[in-house]
Amino acid sequence: MRRDAPQSLIIDADDTLWENNIYFEQAWEEFLDFLNHSTLTPQETRDIFDEIEIANIKIHGYGAQNFARNMVQCYQHLVERHIAPGDLDRVMSFADRILHQPIEMLPGVESTLAYLLERNHDLILFTKGHPEEQRLKIDRSPIGEFFREFEIVREKDVAAYRDLASRHNLQPEITWMIGNSPKSDINPALEAGLNAIFVPYARTWTLENTELRPAGPGQLHIVENFGDLSKFF
Repeated sequence: MRRDAPQSLIIDADDTLWENNIYFEQAWEEFLDFLNHSTLTPQETRDIFDEIEIANIKIHGYGAQNFARNMVQCYQHLVERHIAPGDLDRVMSFADRILHQPIEMLPGVESTLAYLLERNHDLILFTKGHPEEQRLKIDRSPIGEFFREFEIVREKDVAAYRDLASRHNLQPEITWMIGNSPKSDINPALEAGLNAIFVPYARTWTLENTELRPAGPGQLHIVENFGDLSKFF
């Protein structure tokens, strides 16, 4: 049922509005080829890297620069040959290219944002990551005219959603979090008492994928793509 009254829509950025994770995957494939480990499978190598990322995220956070740092640490841990001059710079370069990728909007995003704005819904972009990197992506994208606020936080957890709702005086019953990540977009928003719409993305980062956990009084809907938001709003 479409909601005709204006709603507050909190919208994720990476892999909800534009492509992001595919560039990290490309960097990872280059890393695997360069490491060329003799016994570890790609998945075993990735499991080790994920452990490094989980530990370092707590200290350094997210973003391409920290991804590069994590790959260097993984390379130093797993490499079977002498580390030659320039090897670590080569590893860093795989992730550095992420910062220079063009912004590729996902299908239907711009037209749907325009539609939502025309219907007087209140749009807030809410993303996590390295502040400078995220701001650069926002500035290079065509979405500036659609959003009232742009919020960049270190982590999108329950406390972050409650703080966002409090600062912007959002009413939980008409506030919706929209995104592709169960871990960062859907589950914590529901736990914070908001509603949520899950927009699946085939290549969501592994560490962001977890089971959807409906909680609290909020509603949860699942759509096939971003354009389907017009069916609800």
